Amino acid sequence: MRFSRRHPLFVVVLLCASAVLVARPTAADSDGGGARGASDEAGTSAQVARLFEEAAVATQRYEAGRRAAVAQKTKAKRLEELLGRERKQIAVLNADLGRIARAQYREGGGVPYTAQMLFAEDLEELMRGQRAVWQTDLAVNNAVTKNRRAEARLAEDERKAAAVWRALEEWKTGLAGIKQAIQQKLEEAQWTLQGQADAAVAAGACRGAVRLDQPDGGPSSAWVTPVDTYELSAGYGSGGERWASQHTGQDFAVPIGTPVRAVGAGRVVKVSCGGAFGIEIVIEHADGYYTQYAHLAAVTVDQGERVAPGQWIGQSGTTGNSTGPHLHFEVRVTPELGSSVDPVPWLRNHGVEL
Repeated sequence: MRFSRRHPLFVVVLLCASAVLVARPTAADSDGGGARGASDEAGTSAQVARLFEEAAVATQRYEAGRRAAVAQKTKAKRLEELLGRERKQIAVLNADLGRIARAQYREGGGVPYTAQMLFAEDLEELMRGQRAVWQTDLAVNNAVTKNRRAEARLAEDERKAAAVWRALEEWKTGLAGIKQAIQQKLEEAQWTLQGQADAAVAAGACRGAVRLDQPDGGPSSAWVTPVDTYELSAGYGSGGERWASQHTGQDFAVPIGTPVRAVGAGRVVKVSCGGAFGIEIVIEHADGYYTQYAHLAAVTVDQGERVAPGQWIGQSGTTGNSTGPHLHFEVRVTPELGSSVDPVPWLRNHGVEL
């Protein structure tokens, strides 16, 4: 019986797990530095934007760890099968030892060699028997050695596998804690930002534009969605208790502080902070249409400013007549309310699918 010295798959499993563990998260990832002073409106907006980025990074790392854990479980099942085979092989070796020992005893292995010589009638037969005994002893010793080595390898493999799993679980737990801390800070900053926006709406005095660092790189197309990640909620023309008539735009359900983007190149023709739409922006585009972005918590552009496709123009909120955080997006023929068209087919005609 041949007993493998080391399973290559087990080495691969350990290397994969080690690669994941190298990128161990640290508490520095959740440092809440940056904006200082809740009363600093620009600082709050910047803090929310930064925390969104940190939360996204933490989420990506967490998901990478989760995927690694899933892959690790699949490999661990295979490893468990191999370890199970090792255990069966050890059991066979133990059984072989028992059979060899019993055979040795039956063939005279238990009688001292001197006594066998005294009672032997045929010396040649005695020597043949003794050679068989020596061979049996050698087989027993080899089997015992092989058994002990196999048991030692099995114990070491099981110890290493358990250590890898413990380290992986600790990594996941630590990263989950960092992610939760970032989310808590983000939620606090979001509602601070919303409170500042509500105060501006109540006073009817718009704050100046909050300048945020724009995302790296530009969009690959001339038209984009008004927010990057979202869930569609109320659609154009839908009815409900929230509107006196039918809904005039498309709502995007997003958290407070989510960066809002200009769907295309244009010029800001209106920045307002009063009325049913709360804080809103209206942009005029080259094709003669206008787009509106309403219920914002902050704006990052000034009236009269020109914007590029995908440029951050504000941060979403829940100002004005809003029942929860979302972006209200309209497409209009004129800059004023009452001239809206369905934004979904309009965006589709510009190559943007929602």
